[in-house]
Amino acid sequence: MKKLYIISFLLITLTMSSCRDTYTEVFTANSPVYMGYEELRKAVKPSQARSLEKPGKIYFKDNYLFVVEDRKGVHIVSIEIPASPQILQFIEVPGCVDIAIKGSTLYADSYIDLVAIDVSDLNNIKEVARVKDVLPYLVPPADNDYRMAEVDKEKGVVIDWEIKKVRQDMDYEYYPIFPIYPIWGGAKEMDYTSSSGGGVGGSSGSSFGVGGSMARFGLYKEYLYAVDNSKCYMFDVSNPVSPITAGSQSVGWDVETMFIYDHHMFLGTMNGMIILSLEVPLAPKYVSTFNHVTSCDPVVVSDGYAYVTLRGGQVCRSTTNRLDVIRLADDYKSNQMVATYVMNSPYGLGIDGDILFVCDGDAGLKVYNVEDKLTINSHQLAVFPNIKTYDVIPFNGLLFMIGSDGFHLYDYSDLQNIRLLGKIPVSIN
Repeated sequence: MKKLYIISFLLITLTMSSCRDTYTEVFTANSPVYMGYEELRKAVKPSQARSLEKPGKIYFKDNYLFVVEDRKGVHIVSIEIPASPQILQFIEVPGCVDIAIKGSTLYADSYIDLVAIDVSDLNNIKEVARVKDVLPYLVPPADNDYRMAEVDKEKGVVIDWEIKKVRQDMDYEYYPIFPIYPIWGGAKEMDYTSSSGGGVGGSSGSSFGVGGSMARFGLYKEYLYAVDNSKCYMFDVSNPVSPITAGSQSVGWDVETMFIYDHHMFLGTMNGMIILSLEVPLAPKYVSTFNHVTSCDPVVVSDGYAYVTLRGGQVCRSTTNRLDVIRLADDYKSNQMVATYVMNSPYGLGIDGDILFVCDGDAGLKVYNVEDKLTINSHQLAVFPNIKTYDVIPFNGLLFMIGSDGFHLYDYSDLQNIRLLGKIPVSIN
């Protein structure tokens, strides 16, 4: 009996050991590099002006352009003299991808936190509020030649990867990756009512700023919205310096961009445009979806029409590259395609009245008169080739554009003579 017990014990031990060998593996991987939460929450601060390296979103307000340095922070650029834009300062914000500004308060994502930064005095920029653990836990893009190792959220946020051998269980939790588009921008509904507390740099300012077309942040009335792949996160910013989380809700799948217009939220997704009503701001209500082929697609809206660029490529899982023009019904339900135009590799776009600006990737910046929706390709006003363009903000005759080689500022007040005024190049290391 004793002998049988010993044999049974050995069999169980071997079986358990065998199970461990089966579910544990050693491999070369992207191993996470962490920033602890305590360090993260002390990291927001102003610093000296620095060169553009990996510019992301652009946002304009009160004669200042704000350029996101991908997951590093925000450049503040003075546009007071358009022909000579000047980087004034840099705000260090680890994990920053999106920004929006209300009055003199800049909102930015800092990995899993939302931070509010007072920019009323550019000589005394400071964090004034932080909503912790409210945004999804994302990780940076990794080297595609290697697998991603297990992430331990208890250690902090992942700020980078190092290639090394790791040993871990085969089953581990999946974490979504930061958007891997080279550039992101953001479109907002303009509100020119004066705001209490002034604007950027102490100016009288307007209430909201304005961004490009590829945003995941948007402002509407007293609320800030942020979208990820499938959810909308809402914040009450009625007191700009004290944002309060106001819940979240599912809004669809493969959401990429947000554009707020006419009390509605227009979401660009990889399979279509989703329209939500903001009649009840904290309960966005589904209105309709306009489906298209799988692709990457920002959207802008003006005067009853939506303009959507569809881009192909490996990330976008498509070979389609085009501009779609969609007539919107009064109730935004029965929307119809009226025209489509072949493009090279379009990213962001901007609209000012009947003038449409399209960032067509390697084909450069293209400018069209879109008064006649059926003949847009016959009414190209200008093209600026030999620059890889990503996103634009048209504003009162000035066009702010970000591309692979830096920031460009154009004057389009004379449509027969659209010209480059100033430029800030990307630093080449």
